[in-house]
Amino acid sequence: MTSARPGPEVPTATYRLQLQPAFPFSAAAAAVPYLASLGVSHLHLSPVLEAVPGSTHGYDVVDHTRVRAELGGEEGLRALAGTAREHGLGLVLDIVPNHMALAPRHNQALWEVLREGPRSPYARWFDIDWAAGDGRVLLPVLGGPLGAQLEHLRVDGDVLRCHDHVLPLRAGTAHLPLPELLDAQWYRPVWWRLARTELNYRRFFSISELIGVRVEDPEVFEATHGKVLQLLAEGVVDGLRVDHPDGLADPDGYLARLHEATGGRWTVVEKILADGEHLPPSWPVAGTTGYDALRQVDGLFTDPDGAAELLAEYRDFAAPQPDRGGVWDATVRRAAYKVLTHELATETDRLTRVAARLCATSPDLALRDRAPWALRTALEELLVRMRVYRPYASGDAALAITEEAAEEARLAFVVPEEAAAVDVVRRLLVEPPGDPAAPDHADRVELRTRFAQTASALRAKSVEDTAFYRYVPLLSATEVGGDPGRPGVSPREFHAHCARVQRDWPLTGTAVTTHDTKRSADVRAALAVLTECPSRWAELVAELTRGQEGVPDGQLAWAAWQTVFGLGPAEEERVREALLKHVREAGMYTSWTEREAPYEEAVAAFVAAGPCGPPGDRVAAFRKALEPHIRANVLGTALVHLTMPGVPDVYQGAEGEFRALVDPDNRRPAAFPPLSPGEKNALTAAALRLRARRPDAFGPAASHTPLPAEGPAAEHCTAFARSGEVITAVTRLSLRLAESGGWQDTLLPLPPGRWTDVLHPEREFTGRVRAADLFAPLPVALLERSAAD
Repeated sequence: MTSARPGPEVPTATYRLQLQPAFPFSAAAAAVPYLASLGVSHLHLSPVLEAVPGSTHGYDVVDHTRVRAELGGEEGLRALAGTAREHGLGLVLDIVPNHMALAPRHNQALWEVLREGPRSPYARWFDIDWAAGDGRVLLPVLGGPLGAQLEHLRVDGDVLRCHDHVLPLRAGTAHLPLPELLDAQWYRPVWWRLARTELNYRRFFSISELIGVRVEDPEVFEATHGKVLQLLAEGVVDGLRVDHPDGLADPDGYLARLHEATGGRWTVVEKILADGEHLPPSWPVAGTTGYDALRQVDGLFTDPDGAAELLAEYRDFAAPQPDRGGVWDATVRRAAYKVLTHELATETDRLTRVAARLCATSPDLALRDRAPWALRTALEELLVRMRVYRPYASGDAALAITEEAAEEARLAFVVPEEAAAVDVVRRLLVEPPGDPAAPDHADRVELRTRFAQTASALRAKSVEDTAFYRYVPLLSATEVGGDPGRPGVSPREFHAHCARVQRDWPLTGTAVTTHDTKRSADVRAALAVLTECPSRWAELVAELTRGQEGVPDGQLAWAAWQTVFGLGPAEEERVREALLKHVREAGMYTSWTEREAPYEEAVAAFVAAGPCGPPGDRVAAFRKALEPHIRANVLGTALVHLTMPGVPDVYQGAEGEFRALVDPDNRRPAAFPPLSPGEKNALTAAALRLRARRPDAFGPAASHTPLPAEGPAAEHCTAFARSGEVITAVTRLSLRLAESGGWQDTLLPLPPGRWTDVLHPEREFTGRVRAADLFAPLPVALLERSAAD
């Protein structure tokens, strides 16, 4: 593996800021003194390049050459960088190489392509299958079938207008009657519902408003990265976060080119690793953005036995079908089939066309006589059995597209000879594409590329955006990078993960809350306590639901009660909107594109009368009774995250108690400084300042050493030392601990020397410390080797 070389520009800790018109560069600059005092080394900024006007996230880039005017423009960014430098802080930028906004009136490059067609110099920018559209780009921008939208189509000079959409007209066509005018364009405006099956450009997942960019082309890379590279070269920014590299045609090649262009600046990639999957060792990056760390930290505070009991209680209460939320693997498989044939139907069609063309024209006669339907079936059956997001050119594709998966895929065929299509497809996907001069080489490369891109979109849509909302026994486990089928992580597994990260990727990012998490770390920490009292929780939910009329369905009710437990007292609107998003993503009774109004009205009524009504008071009381154990998880999660191997990223507002649900709830403005700081704020600041004070204890040459406790409650104490200079100790499964009699005579043997409690400097420890004494003021302890030692 190739980690970025440490230096002044390498962060010790980052702080994520969600920039938007309501929180521009000037607002970020005003927060700098507070953030510098917190102890972070760098501000981590959401995308700053020109985006669709009014965008609250910035991932819908329209111009890579300009810093976004609504945020204050390049002048504002440079002023922010200057203020940050004055306070000892650097900047890390979030960049979006995979896609741009399908907004022609704002996206000049796309505008030129729509006006000039494939001859435009910008045509190479976008991943468009011109042949599939008979030489035209399908634009899903109409609110209904064309015939029903004619009154809204209006020629205005050299543009075509339809509601808010403005499209360029091909030169010399403005005078034509509307039918001929539409047929003469390089694009075809259609009803938005046709995108599912007719689209002929690559998009971000199933979002047709974001069009894929071909950064694998060196000219496109240079054009789309010039401004960012300039900002790096001039010292305005120090590092990068790369959004969604899995969507790219060649992530390996892109990251190598980026590494060379930046001179090896600290760069992390938003790579979602499946449980047990490792980052490709050849990637020249510092590591991931940290979802793999989230999985480990969350799992550490989850009782695996209690999670299994909670699953059984959930099945008894909600009675879900095995493949619709009852069994994790079956739920994922069914969701994958649905996504492939519905939301990603156009991507599957394109992949099938490539496979059919390759098999029909290849000089390898063993590929011939493969029916397109058989190739499509083989592709679908292999795709739904992928356990990781995608294969990479630098790795062994056979480890991702396994023989076991192929064996299962063959069972989809009745005729054994037709099942051979699976072997043909798998061979094309796992074997190198061969001689570049071969006539079928380009098709072989394209098949591998399209398969990998489709696989990553499928995994994201079927797991993160569907199965996570169907399989709901424990909501804290349904998180990006998580494994709901195995939510618990033992201390041994956690320490093994830390040792591997410290050895292989010591400067990787770590995170527990981001702009994309379904629930903030503090909400998940509260929910994890339910694995320590599954039967009590199930009894409460049964009682609450038994007397309530109009419960839409058992799975929704179970998820709704958990939502208000994890969130605590909150406005009804926040809970309602999160749960409406929940049921639309689940797609079992309503969806984003096929709304079922009566069901959604029933959901809203249930939320108002139940979780956010008088019955919700009982959930609040239940939560209050468990508050000491929620506190232990919240503080434990924070401290482990801030001191484990890697570079921690603190999400805006999450240095203190931060209870948030899925976006847009988690993107609400934060206060700088916080209005009512509490003990989590103090803990976060203490840990971050310690990292800044002792960078070598946490850096690339540091060590992570487990410190096992001894005695009757040893399993409830997880502790580790960093480089023999810092000790983290946390209480694990504190409710189980209390029920078993507390710490009793449990001891934590410390390394030789004297150790000062960072949060309570008057306390010092040596030798074998009683856990009851160590955790007397707080359920966590952060110790630093005494200066005089």
